[in-house]
Amino acid sequence: MNYNNAKQKFETYLESYDRSNDKVRLKIIHTYGVVHDMSEICHRMHLTEEDTELARIIALLHDIGRFEQLKRFDSFEPTTMDHAAYGVQVLFEEGMIRQFVPEDTWDDIIRTAIARHSDFHLEGITDNRTQLHARLIRDADKLDNCRVKLQDDLLVFMGASGKEIGAQEITPVVYDTVLKDQCIYSPDRVTKMDYWVSYVAYFCDIYFRASFDIIEEHDYLNKIIDRIPYSNPDTKQKMENIRTHLAKYIHDAPGVRHNYNSLPSYTM
Repeated sequence: MNYNNAKQKFETYLESYDRSNDKVRLKIIHTYGVVHDMSEICHRMHLTEEDTELARIIALLHDIGRFEQLKRFDSFEPTTMDHAAYGVQVLFEEGMIRQFVPEDTWDDIIRTAIARHSDFHLEGITDNRTQLHARLIRDADKLDNCRVKLQDDLLVFMGASGKEIGAQEITPVVYDTVLKDQCIYSPDRVTKMDYWVSYVAYFCDIYFRASFDIIEEHDYLNKIIDRIPYSNPDTKQKMENIRTHLAKYIHDAPGVRHNYNSLPSYTM
């Protein structure tokens, strides 16, 4: 298992796709951003060299299904394709995983982590090491999504300008959900503002304290909220309430519930 070798094979895989397409480019940058954040989380958690290498390879491959989704539908919407399921199909049913990882020792962990990385809730994984890596990729994915929301073109991934988004309303179910410390269920999102709220609500699904530390150090909550100019007064007030609520959540409760120092000894 070698990340650098896997990266070379990944670059070869990308030759089948149009790198000049803004959405494809966004996903390539996102992939390597997730690898970067994964490396940082693993370092802070003092994970073994093997678990760190495995986690980085999972990060490299977690969105491999996105490229075919964009090629076929030019869309990130889950209604067009389950990109996680397609990624598992390409890697394991079609056998492409052997190009990236020659041995099958870690197949079950890789398969589960990729298949479950975009699930609304992570449940039903009983193996401790598999659960560790499923949680790691979900955290790293969300951390790089913070960068996406701050740096990438709103018109590319939102389909609207900041001015258009900030003029819209937050629907009651979305507002109430985030104040209950819960992520937003995709079908509940109606307005573009609902989507924007969901991008800070997913902090409620972060697992490791190391990830929360990174969120605080980069001030991601405030920066994401402040990117949109809120011309709708009700929306502006609700976003301030969300800011206050989630700032406390990020700083306090998760550190008590999710202490990475309590992980099994093999990960230390």
